[in-house]
Amino acid sequence: MRRDPPTPRSLIIDTDTGIDDAIALLMALASPHHRVAAITAVNGNVPLDHVVRNIRIVLDAAGAPPTPVFPGATRHLVGEGVHARHVHGDDGLGDAGFRPSPRPVEDEHASLALIRLGRQNPGVHTLVTLGPLTNIALAFALAPDLPQLFVRIVTMGGAVHGRGNVTPAAEFNIFADPEAAAIVFERTPELTLVPWETVLETPVPWDQWESLTSVGPLGQKFVRPMTARLTQRHRSTREGFLLADPLAMAVVLDEKCATKTRAAHVQVKTGGRARGLTHAAAPRDPQRENARVVETVDHNAFLALLEKTFARECHL
Repeated sequence: MRRDPPTPRSLIIDTDTGIDDAIALLMALASPHHRVAAITAVNGNVPLDHVVRNIRIVLDAAGAPPTPVFPGATRHLVGEGVHARHVHGDDGLGDAGFRPSPRPVEDEHASLALIRLGRQNPGVHTLVTLGPLTNIALAFALAPDLPQLFVRIVTMGGAVHGRGNVTPAAEFNIFADPEAAAIVFERTPELTLVPWETVLETPVPWDQWESLTSVGPLGQKFVRPMTARLTQRHRSTREGFLLADPLAMAVVLDEKCATKTRAAHVQVKTGGRARGLTHAAAPRDPQRENARVVETVDHNAFLALLEKTFARECHL
């Protein structure tokens, strides 16, 4: 008896596309078990116009089918904009010189698109957030029922043990817009959180990174030039390449990749010296749990996903 192949699982990805976001997008686009239904863009690693540009370049590199790209928030909810060009380069993709893509961009605002897509197909999409949570907070504020309409919400962000990468207490995605993060955690029944400390515990050793980026055309022609400056910068100071957003995407693509999680009630500090801190305490009342914090991942499973992705053809 012939069986039809399983329906791919649908992803909506909210991103501020810098280097690691780009790799995470490539992983999602390479998965035979998932379909990227939409990508929403948010100001973060680089300004929004650069983010939108970078998403389209990544789609071209992957040879992706037409995929709607929705521009979102051009600034954070409160305060001055925070960017990370010192990490991702002026263009957000390592200043590797990739040409802009002619792919179209949607007119609908990302937050409104999230609401529409969630309500059109409740219980279908997994929402993956790889940047500041501005778009998500705006959508949740406009549509309080929206968090329940997604199958799952997976977020890269936070420093739950106070080992931040912007300040001693805060990780970039949360620090960039803590007010938005506070709204999202407050209004989400449960999300899966991949914090910065888990990323620190999961470096890709430099020799393995060299092998991975040599395994195929996408690694050689896109990932390696995009990461060249960052690799040179950190090779002498870190044990390996740190891949925050790809690690979160691995948790999405392979349910067995998260080998240890814990229940938590996460609150976000929005003022004072600890601005952007994510306090993740064990909930005394199970009803106050709003997150599952991923503490460890299967390193081999993560490397296997990267290898399969980097081995694919590059269409630039």
